[in-house]
Amino acid sequence: MTPPPRWARLILATPDGEVCGALPALAVATPWWQDIAPVVEAVREAHGIEVTVLRVLEVAANAKSVKVTYLAEVAEPVAAEPWDGVLDEQPLRNAYARFGGPAADLAWARSVLAERGLTPTGPPRQIRTWNLSSLWSLPVQGQTVWLKAIPPFFAHEAPLIAALAGEAVPTLLGHQGGRMLMAELPGRDLHGAEIDQLFAMVDLLVGLQAKWIGREADLFALGLPDWRGPALTAAIAEVFERTAPELSTKNRGALAAFITDLPRRFADLAACGLPDTLVHGDFHPGNLRGDGEHLALMDWGDSGVGHPLLDSSAFLDRVPAEALEAVRAVWLARWREAVPGSDPARALTLLAPIAAARQAVVYRGFLDNIEPAEHPYHAADPADWLSRAAALVRAEPRPDSPR
Repeated sequence: MTPPPRWARLILATPDGEVCGALPALAVATPWWQDIAPVVEAVREAHGIEVTVLRVLEVAANAKSVKVTYLAEVAEPVAAEPWDGVLDEQPLRNAYARFGGPAADLAWARSVLAERGLTPTGPPRQIRTWNLSSLWSLPVQGQTVWLKAIPPFFAHEAPLIAALAGEAVPTLLGHQGGRMLMAELPGRDLHGAEIDQLFAMVDLLVGLQAKWIGREADLFALGLPDWRGPALTAAIAEVFERTAPELSTKNRGALAAFITDLPRRFADLAACGLPDTLVHGDFHPGNLRGDGEHLALMDWGDSGVGHPLLDSSAFLDRVPAEALEAVRAVWLARWREAVPGSDPARALTLLAPIAAARQAVVYRGFLDNIEPAEHPYHAADPADWLSRAAALVRAEPRPDSPR
């Protein structure tokens, strides 16, 4: 669902933290709050000012529009309207959201390019910034490279991509801590993929996951989180307890019974024969990029170790209704081929509410690890995903119901 139109108000400050003031709110071409390139372009066009957006300060939203107030850095003082707000310090603030943070990231990227004999051919372009990542494009000879900075809870992304080198994933030019520099991937992001492309995406993922079966220890050594039965059961129970006041009585009852029954459900899931392995965690067509010949799976920050079909729900939710059964059939067939004698169809049914509840766990983790001003991005998500899990549980046939 597309959010309402966005207005952006910028609070300007110099790299030493001296506040210059505020710019009037500007209409922005896209509604997504973390989409920063059109904000920078709107400010440039309206005021002739070059800015680097650091973070969100405040969000005021209604059904018709949203006004997002951002803190932005300018190289030197500029004229602006008075602003009487206060810039606070937050222990969970990302390095790229602090004064000088983006400049340090770009300096590191230029050093990596220099080591590889690559020279920038134009200024860097800020694409996105929010509590989950900072993304810049840098033009060099013959291509555009991508600088990504991530928060500590995604620190495993670069080591995992390095471990997947040679597969259909981004090529790392360098990585250090929460920074990574990636070579250009051909093609475009595949949000509106054709059905043949959807089949290829499923083939890519299942092929990768099958190669990591039995290598859980290697994945944990890279820092991936544990979404196997015992760990995920405990995490779902904790998020439910913390979120219960936001849920309806009906949903609380369904989820309480679901959580009590999770050990039995995971045992039934294990009996379906598909072993735990690498999980992308945010597998959907928009996280794949291709040009008809090449296909690559991006954005591995949400990855973990668990049941491979945990990746099915987000993907299938985005498949057009007329292609859903065909894509599901291909997915199940690929796993039957990869693990003969397994029952992926039964596993998919058992996993549906678990996958929704895992999303609640993920979003609760974000909220616990980001500064309060960024909470509007995710505040409603734990209750929303738990409610979806409850609806899936209620829709399941009762054990004594005729089939």
